[in-house]
Amino acid sequence: ATEEQVTKAFEILNSDDNVKAILVNIFGGIMKCDIIASGIVAAAQNIGLDKPLVVRLEGTNVEMGQKLIADSGIKVVLADDLDDAAEKAVALV
Repeated sequence: ATEEQVTKAFEILNSDDNVKAILVNIFGGIMKCDIIASGIVAAAQNIGLDKPLVVRLEGTNVEMGQKLIADSGIKVVLADDLDDAAEKAVALV
């Protein structure tokens, strides 16, 4: 997904009152996790995301992706796997 696509998705989710949290679950095989993380950070910063955000990354360059997100200053919870992500998302709402 491009940064523009992620931004549009976040805009839609952020504007929906029925959405209480956003969970991003990525397995980056072909697409590298650091590239995906950059798109998530840029999108969250561009729209002023106000919903809780939980991100699970797995795959190529996962450590770099997690570091980009952790160092970004956006309010985000990183998860180890999908179960962990789901539990954290539910706990935030």
